[in-house]
Amino acid sequence: MNRRMVCFTVGRILQVASALLLLPAVVSLMYRESCVWDFLITVVLALGLGTILTLIAKPRDRVIYAKEGFIIVSVAWLAMSAIGALPFVFSGEIPSFTDAFFETVSGFTTTGASILDNVESLSRGLLFWRSFTHWIGGMGVLVFVMAILPNVSDRSIHIMRAEMPGPIVGKLVPRARDTAKILYLIYIVMTAVQVAFLLCGGMPLFDSLIHTFGTAGTGGFGIKSDSIGSYSPYLQWVITAFMLLFGINFNLYYLLLIRRFRSAVKSSELWCYAGIVVVAIAVITWNISTDTSLLGDDLRNAAFQVSSIMTTTGYSTVDFNSWPQLSKTVLLVLMFIGGCAGSTAGGLKVSRVLILGKRIRRELRQMIHPRSVNSVQFEGKPVPEATLNNATAYFAIYFFIYFLILFLLSFEPFDFETNFSATAACFNNVGPGFSLVGPASSYSCYSPFSKWVLSFAMLFGRLEIFPLILTLSPATWSKNK
Repeated sequence: MNRRMVCFTVGRILQVASALLLLPAVVSLMYRESCVWDFLITVVLALGLGTILTLIAKPRDRVIYAKEGFIIVSVAWLAMSAIGALPFVFSGEIPSFTDAFFETVSGFTTTGASILDNVESLSRGLLFWRSFTHWIGGMGVLVFVMAILPNVSDRSIHIMRAEMPGPIVGKLVPRARDTAKILYLIYIVMTAVQVAFLLCGGMPLFDSLIHTFGTAGTGGFGIKSDSIGSYSPYLQWVITAFMLLFGINFNLYYLLLIRRFRSAVKSSELWCYAGIVVVAIAVITWNISTDTSLLGDDLRNAAFQVSSIMTTTGYSTVDFNSWPQLSKTVLLVLMFIGGCAGSTAGGLKVSRVLILGKRIRRELRQMIHPRSVNSVQFEGKPVPEATLNNATAYFAIYFFIYFLILFLLSFEPFDFETNFSATAACFNNVGPGFSLVGPASSYSCYSPFSKWVLSFAMLFGRLEIFPLILTLSPATWSKNK
């Protein structure tokens, strides 16, 4: 294994992190907050550590293979989370490193789970940084680095495959670096458009940026304890629409840019995603409607929560913890399904669920007709057997880890609904769950041990299991390339 390349790349990422930390420092300076010094200290530490790593681990061979790609992604995310937590600790606004690490991991993994009971007490600079981590982590920390740094090897496609969500990841154009640039260009344009729409609705610029970061990264950190509930219906509809848009595979937006409209519209994953959203909204609207409620309000709340949970954003306009059991069950199912592959959303991904469903159907056909030859088709193309096996293995490992996390949380003195939904919300990068971790509550009730468990659950969910498993495996480090 090319250990020098791993250390060198992580060092470059920490240097980029130091530059990113300057933005919330500027916000703190604008609002004349003392935490500006906490950001500057963190900038110096990140820059210093990154520079040391790049100098002492300068590699002769800069080629990145699959193993290095997985390890670089895992180590980089852990390093970014540890560094990103320092401003919270230095400022004393989140004095516990465990809590600060949980909050930062939740930000970078676009989960939106929080240990803060009173988010309004945070300074503006820290609120900005907290939500900006969503925007950075939404498309991927390493994809961002690939897009801006020169001399990136084309073998870095292995980094994209390790970091981008979904069963199949490929290049939009021949060079991986150009693919990263295209993805981030689309991401930036959509972010700017949403900010403009929110400003048109009367939302202040600071609020617009915060909520756009949370929507674009499908993260869900806000600046008010009631999340989006106190904003106007227009603003809620805007956020609803953009949550759904950011939950779509970004490759489809590229197809639209190059005017391949028919290819984009024919996407089976897109139609399945849209169908699930429409059916879920209809069921919940019917279920929560009462004689005293207005149909328009019920429809808006149902559409917002379905969009928020399906895309694993985690914003809320109402306390859906008080909704009927049917509506809560629908939302729980959506937590597991998640958004489209190649989007900023979490969960299992619609494409992976579709592929598994088609494989099950093929196996049933072969049981009835043993001599028949049936290939699994996805998006009009046959799915390679290796991809099918990978998807099946992913489901098996996914549920093994899920129940392991649930078992570790069972030592807490909480009801099953709390622990089950907390596991689902963190592992699928959703944020709020039910009962004690509902949208009107936080994760502050959990012990430090459980917060570390849930922090790694968020990382496992965002990196889709395999990179972190390989990094934590002793065999990965003992074998030479």
